Amino acid sequence: PPIGLESHRIEDDQILASSMLRHGLGAQRGRLNMQVRVTPCAHPTDHGDTLTHTQLTAPQAGTNEDDFFDGAWCAEDDSRAHWLEVDTRRITMFTGVITQGRDSQIHDDFVTSFYVGFSNDSQHWMMYSNGYEEMMFYGNVDKDTPVLSEFPEPVVARYIRIYPQRWNGSLCLRLEVLGCPLSAVSSYYTQQNEVTSTDNLDFRHHSYKDMRQLMKVVNEECPTITRIYNIGKSSRGLKIYAMEISDNPGEHETGEPEFRYTAGLHGNEALGRELLLLLMQFLCKEYQDGNPRVRSLVTDTRIHLVPSLNPDGYELAHEAVRGWWGGMRTVKLWGRMWCAGMGCGAVGRDGKVVGCRPFLTAYPCPGLVAGLQAGHLKRQRRGWEGRVVAVETRAVMAWMDKNPFVLGANLQGGEKLVSFPFDTARPSPTPTAAPRPLDYEDEHSELQETPDHAVFRWLAISYASAHLTMTETFHGGCHAQDVTDTMGIVQGAKWHPRPGSMNDFSYLHTNCLELSLYLGCDKFPHESELQQEWENNKESLLTFMEQIHRGIKGVVTDQHGEPIANATIVVGGINHNVKTASSGDYWRILNPGEYRVSARAEGYNPSVKTCHVLYDIGATQCNFILSRSNWKRIREIMAMNGNRPIRRMVPGRPMTPRERLRLRMRLRHRMRLREQMRLRRLNATMTTSSPTAPPSTTALPFPFSSTAYMPWSQEPPTAGTWKMDTETEVVTELMTETE
Repeated sequence: PPIGLESHRIEDDQILASSMLRHGLGAQRGRLNMQVRVTPCAHPTDHGDTLTHTQLTAPQAGTNEDDFFDGAWCAEDDSRAHWLEVDTRRITMFTGVITQGRDSQIHDDFVTSFYVGFSNDSQHWMMYSNGYEEMMFYGNVDKDTPVLSEFPEPVVARYIRIYPQRWNGSLCLRLEVLGCPLSAVSSYYTQQNEVTSTDNLDFRHHSYKDMRQLMKVVNEECPTITRIYNIGKSSRGLKIYAMEISDNPGEHETGEPEFRYTAGLHGNEALGRELLLLLMQFLCKEYQDGNPRVRSLVTDTRIHLVPSLNPDGYELAHEAVRGWWGGMRTVKLWGRMWCAGMGCGAVGRDGKVVGCRPFLTAYPCPGLVAGLQAGHLKRQRRGWEGRVVAVETRAVMAWMDKNPFVLGANLQGGEKLVSFPFDTARPSPTPTAAPRPLDYEDEHSELQETPDHAVFRWLAISYASAHLTMTETFHGGCHAQDVTDTMGIVQGAKWHPRPGSMNDFSYLHTNCLELSLYLGCDKFPHESELQQEWENNKESLLTFMEQIHRGIKGVVTDQHGEPIANATIVVGGINHNVKTASSGDYWRILNPGEYRVSARAEGYNPSVKTCHVLYDIGATQCNFILSRSNWKRIREIMAMNGNRPIRRMVPGRPMTPRERLRLRMRLRHRMRLREQMRLRRLNATMTTSSPTAPPSTTALPFPFSSTAYMPWSQEPPTAGTWKMDTETEVVTELMTETE
């Protein structure tokens, strides 16, 4: 297993170097998959527009020599005497190293061969040999692909050094060390942070087949509270499985909110996948053991867990490298994702990216283009021509639309923080500037906060504060300094702006408030580290789910007690509304306080109430009963008039010649309709009369039929009759007002 350079278990002061080119290329930057922190610097895209680094799927290397932090350790000159040293602070059995070049778009720096040395006191060093001479290890052939160099025989020591001998470009290196600890750690504080889980769970990585089997086992152990279903299929035909955990699985219960956790958006981010599989096992076992907290959560909430939104990417990553370190490869791909954000896999042994393709939906999120000119949207749509919408994306969108989710989170990797919407930054309006593409971001972009910014901050803090290490930001971030202001949370647009994220889509197009949980620097940790990661996140996962029961909830019905679906719930002072579900129930997460809430529905009069939200867990009940309005009748009358407004005649004001002509033409048209109706009625009457009736023997001075007619006012109304009567009434009213 890795000793933890990439995951930052090895602290900065445990990594030393003989020299450094500058501070941004110091020894602390020599971690595997370390990426550059860039200044906003635009680059041309395929369509001739500009695109900043922060818009890419992962942070990329910079083109500016003045970038403060860079993606590697670099020596100050090209001497072969330079070295990079790691202190494990314990006796360790070293089994190998993984090397990587400098993360840069303008530099092609990597080490091609090196020696390895070991020590127990950092003073006396022993070089690794093959029995005859110092053994040369061969490293990278490019700057991006990690290369594993295993030792033929393990070596037991505390310190390890890498001595580069040949390199391409400048002497720059990123490193991970493999080894097993054989003694207790020397640092007291590090020893205090080591946690051993007491939960009897399956702590290992699961392939697609293993994942399906594990979900089946959990369902068999807890059949009364679990249900397995799939939300669709991947492009390769693999089902995207979901686990529902509820006291009444398979149906939506009125008044019970729905929660979702999703993971595996990128195929090389395996930690979220394993945490959700562990969470399934934990909830099942604790429910059977009578844990009151878990029983309350399962009884009052409908929980959906999707461990792998991108099963193709994970399978390709697992199959291509057959080892833990292949999944750690950070894929550099323009994976523009409007909704689900899936598509990244891993890197094969040949260094080529596998299991990756850009995913686009068929349309943009309308809320994301607020404030932009219409030309921006048209320009962006021209760039979408020929793009194919991924079947996984369509499946996730349909799933989000089908279920009335209230709260959710997607588990990712590569950093350790919680990100909340908005993830896009709106460009600053400039009157003379040329139109920008929809995905344009620069240093002048405005950070737009959601109307629920305070609620999102509370939700993010609830997870970060319960995590064992997420708020320990004094170590800095995975690739740069801390961007969370020591809180472990950040708005997406402030940290890593990108348009059309899953979080923004959920907020703008559904009732669901969704956040992104970045679980750590190591996207694909070793199996030996899963136990520690579970303990780090277990309390956070439970606490975040409990936040769904904050705010207000209720049912919207009519005066007969029938539920009203798709009614709008409006909270005063917050410009973001939610809709009721098919059973008329709704949920609105709010911070403690007093709110003026109204319920509105088409064909009903609105209802307004004052609702109080308390500090304790438990949503306040706010039900609404709506009465029918006369707008339906008004719309019917307007439809008879061709949906044109009926002009009101003002008494005492003479009509203009044009108005008089219009009125005359309208009256003539209605008189013709009335005459046609009378003739149709007369023809219908004649056809219903008996054809064998004897002719009248008495001549009368006026036409007469023996057929009995009902009085006009007693005839059963028909559509045509009702329409004619209404038109007659309107004509009479108009003539009266005109007179």
